[in-house]
Amino acid sequence: MKELLMIAFAAFLTENVILGRTWGICPFLGVSKKSKNAIGMGIAVTVVIVITTAVTWALYRFVLEPLNMGYLQILVFILVIASLVQMIEIFLKKVSPPLYKALGIYLPLITTNCAVLGVANAVIDLGYGFTEMLVFSLFSGLGFLFVMWIFSGLREKIETSPVPEGFKGFPIALIAAAALALIFSRLGGII
Repeated sequence: MKELLMIAFAAFLTENVILGRTWGICPFLGVSKKSKNAIGMGIAVTVVIVITTAVTWALYRFVLEPLNMGYLQILVFILVIASLVQMIEIFLKKVSPPLYKALGIYLPLITTNCAVLGVANAVIDLGYGFTEMLVFSLFSGLGFLFVMWIFSGLREKIETSPVPEGFKGFPIALIAAAALALIFSRLGGII
């Protein structure tokens, strides 16, 4: 149980996919202007990460590894990710058209989001069993969602703050992202 808690804590905070591993920077910077969009993207990415990691873990353990076809890992993982994102896109279009429209181009970009592929590859590289894989993927996705939510709140606050003209927009967002990454990096000493 202690090992699972350490995996969860590391995946959520200290080795956060965005701020610790720098995976998923495109949606982090692109969709984080409004909290609603950031939360929607975070939930979509979390769902894709958990489902993708479970499916790719099973495919690797029970098909690719026994057949000595590990060299197909990336190709198979990308196909699984693309299929799942397509299904989520269809679902969101039917269930929540405003969220679907708000996510715009970023929803199909989940297919190439390196956070999704990175987590799927990481569980294989780390040699996790089924339970560890589920904990790692769930808390990696929740960590993604958490950072997106925090950063979107910062960006909304910055929009209404007096910022020097040369720093408005993207430059101040990068400065805020760097400060957030520094804060998260200091949490590594807790474990």
